Amino acid sequence: MPPVDAVVARRRFTYAAVMATAQLHLATTDTGNALLAKDPLALLIGMLLDQQIPMEKAFTSPSVLRERLGRDLDATEIAQFDPDAFEEIFRTPPALHRFPAAMAKRVQDLARTLVEQFDGRADNVWAGVASGDELVKRIGRLPGFGDQKARIFAALLAKQFGVTPAGWQQATGAYGEAGFRSVADVVDSASLTKVRAFKKEQKAAARAGK
Repeated sequence: MPPVDAVVARRRFTYAAVMATAQLHLATTDTGNALLAKDPLALLIGMLLDQQIPMEKAFTSPSVLRERLGRDLDATEIAQFDPDAFEEIFRTPPALHRFPAAMAKRVQDLARTLVEQFDGRADNVWAGVASGDELVKRIGRLPGFGDQKARIFAALLAKQFGVTPAGWQQATGAYGEAGFRSVADVVDSASLTKVRAFKKEQKAAARAGK
């Protein structure tokens, strides 16, 4: 059996190769989708922002953040960024989120966790995982990633980036199944429409159950 470090390196290379060829349909712009496909940190930030705003807005914001910073996204830089200045970047029209102050802070919290626990590399969150349960648990350790969001992001990694450790379908539950339940299932405009319809139905059911 190869050393653990060799296994991690091989898996990271495989994931990087998949990311390099991935064609996403999550952002509203080609630039936004291209960044998500090649930059694991952008993908994580987009998923983090995907709450209380349209999904496409959330996944476009990482490319806008990169543009405003004037350079590639870097977890260490974001973690060390002056909080007031970082919030201003989020707040500048068009704001990167409906709640710019709260989400700017959360993105910095995410970056700090990546620096402290994953050597500043977003892809270390999933590189080398041995099982789907481990993958979901790792993602769930990140600020802003509750159990449901962790399962959805794990399903996205599996379905669109080839991150498929043993048991990933069981670990992600319904999000690992075929269908149109979440961002993990958006591969074109038609699937986006179906995911929107599913979410609308879920919200209506939740309201009716109150």
